[in-house]
Amino acid sequence: MTNFIDRRLNAKNKSAVNRRRFLRRYNQQIKKAVSDAINNRSVTDLDSGESISIPKRDVSEPTFHQGQGGYRDRVHPGNDQFAQGDKIKRPSSEQGGGSGEGEASPDGEGEDNFVFQISKEEYLDILFEDLELPNLKKNQIAQVTQFKTVRAGFKSNGNPSSIDIVRSLKNSLSRRTALAGKYKKQLKQAESQLTEQQKDPILNKADIQILEAEIEALKKQISKVPFIDEFDLRYKNYDKLPLPTSKAVMFCLMDVSGSMDQATKDMAKRFYILLYLFLTRTYKNVEVVYIRHHTQAKEVDEQEFFYSQETGGTIVSSALKLMADIVKDRYPESEWNIYAAQASDGDNWADDSPLCVDILNKHILPLIRYYAYIEITTRNHQSLWHEYEKLSTVHSHFALQHITQVSDIYPVFRELFKKQIK
Repeated sequence: MTNFIDRRLNAKNKSAVNRRRFLRRYNQQIKKAVSDAINNRSVTDLDSGESISIPKRDVSEPTFHQGQGGYRDRVHPGNDQFAQGDKIKRPSSEQGGGSGEGEASPDGEGEDNFVFQISKEEYLDILFEDLELPNLKKNQIAQVTQFKTVRAGFKSNGNPSSIDIVRSLKNSLSRRTALAGKYKKQLKQAESQLTEQQKDPILNKADIQILEAEIEALKKQISKVPFIDEFDLRYKNYDKLPLPTSKAVMFCLMDVSGSMDQATKDMAKRFYILLYLFLTRTYKNVEVVYIRHHTQAKEVDEQEFFYSQETGGTIVSSALKLMADIVKDRYPESEWNIYAAQASDGDNWADDSPLCVDILNKHILPLIRYYAYIEITTRNHQSLWHEYEKLSTVHSHFALQHITQVSDIYPVFRELFKKQIK
């Protein structure tokens, strides 16, 4: 058995092995620090590294010390006040003594906590640890795995219709160069000598005849090398690549109506950025569909979803209708794991909220794996929340969460996508 030891160094000459050991050892403290730090980040830098601070008491090392009581002999250098047998008075409380370790600093400063930097990769690993898409299943059509035909190089035998002409001619040229190369070199030398001898043909008649015979023999030898041979032929090779059987799509529905002030929209964007980072970090075959809505809903790209300033009234059902149409056109239930996350302040036309429930009941919830509704408001719950509460009691894959401030975003996110116990 061969053991490979990673001795690569990172910052401050600490080995990568020691760093990973440190991160495992203080995992709980680091997770708490990351959870606290994410609340102080702006919307645009959620995926960068982080400076982590751990309290000094959490990284202190265990030490051996003597128990209470008993007699000890100690030598204190520089003693000019006491002789053997003297008794030392206990310091009074007026002198600033206390029960803590060390003495207070005269300028009001103390020892700092342990601070270190984690990379973007380490930050995201800790951020999304123990999270998953709920109810993710492997979808197959009639239990038959689909395959995609892809090019897989070349082979030396196959169907004549799959011959690769360019590759075959390259092999032919290489073979002819290898087999006839030395004869062509000799032929060139013989022809050069013949040219010299022909300057005086009467004197060099015998030598010219010998060179002409040699040239004729070399040409015959070269002509024996075939232009193309069976060994030169190369055929295009194809292989069948199995398509992923676990395909997922996440619908992000965000309310951008006039009732959503800038602070509320920023909290919604924070949630969706966390969701996007989680999906792209954890899964390879996940598509994301962005839908913004006010009185009208529109499918947009990532840039417009996060940075467009469009606003208006509120009709939530427009986004749900658009999602149902997109699912019907592009994402068959038999092939896709369908998810949705909706963020709103709950403000909606009173007669539109029952319509939202009807659309979810009939056209969306029967087809999807999980639907998460996040209401972002400091006010009392609106009609949309009360209507959605009825759905949550009937459908186990429908979840509601409430966000009132920035510090609620990450705990709510972890609650919605926590790993299920199987």
